[in-house]
Amino acid sequence: MPKKAATAKRARRLDPLPDIGEVPAALLGANVPIQQVGSSNFRLPLKFRTERGETVTLESAVTGTVSLARGRKAISMGRIVRLFYARQDEVVTFPLLGRILADYRRAIVASQARLRVAVSYPVEQRSLRSGKAGWQYYQAVMEAALDSRGGLSRILEFDFVYSSTCPSSAELAEHARRTRGTYAVPHAQRSKARIRVRIAPGRTLRFEDLQRICLRALPTETQVIVKRDDEQAFAELSGANLVFVEDAARLLYRELDADRRVADFEVACAHFESLHSHDAVSAICKGIPGGFAADFREFGSLAC
Repeated sequence: MPKKAATAKRARRLDPLPDIGEVPAALLGANVPIQQVGSSNFRLPLKFRTERGETVTLESAVTGTVSLARGRKAISMGRIVRLFYARQDEVVTFPLLGRILADYRRAIVASQARLRVAVSYPVEQRSLRSGKAGWQYYQAVMEAALDSRGGLSRILEFDFVYSSTCPSSAELAEHARRTRGTYAVPHAQRSKARIRVRIAPGRTLRFEDLQRICLRALPTETQVIVKRDDEQAFAELSGANLVFVEDAARLLYRELDADRRVADFEVACAHFESLHSHDAVSAICKGIPGGFAADFREFGSLAC
């Protein structure tokens, strides 16, 4: 067979192509519904609009899932990816995620659908005294879920890295200076808080808003550009904001609970101890019945 003819034969599509995923008789295991099935961590560049109104393109990791009814063997995983790619040139907003979820439900015939878009989100940070500017990057997530009645749940997740200086260690260091005449320093460590918030109906909340909320609660955010006068300012700031991991959780609780844009929230904190060979951790939630439960277990995932 001539080479060109062989190529044409290979390229010719034979319709209809078989699809075992549409054959209920091929179902394996228990014939029960599946709450979530889909594609995780498919990556693509997506557009986001900053608080300043600028559009930035960020590498994004997307997870899309739908529910699968009893009696159905499988979904088309590729369809979840393709439906998202079809809208990749639009700016990512919760209304857009809602439209994509509606596409999922119609195309895949599901009662529920979820989307999770994870990015490294840039916010400009000014140094404490020298006025220099640098980019701080935050691991952040937009998460949307569409329930069987068409209700859209909007969740933001945000990681905030800060320095924590131990109050007990500071007290002991000062005691050593007073009573022994010994120079001593308290132990401090890089720390991280992960907050998850459900946005109140009719309200808008941005990643920049969450950064400011965290900064009000925990002013000792790690710095990008540091000169000697900035380093001194940070030492003074740390001395004025001594925190146990319990304090960090409660300080964040106070700020989040006071914000009417936040319907519900949970916080997990980890202080990566420089004194101990283990970490100090805490978790807290608003405490709404049926809401977030602060049932956080993977504290190791907070390592920074």
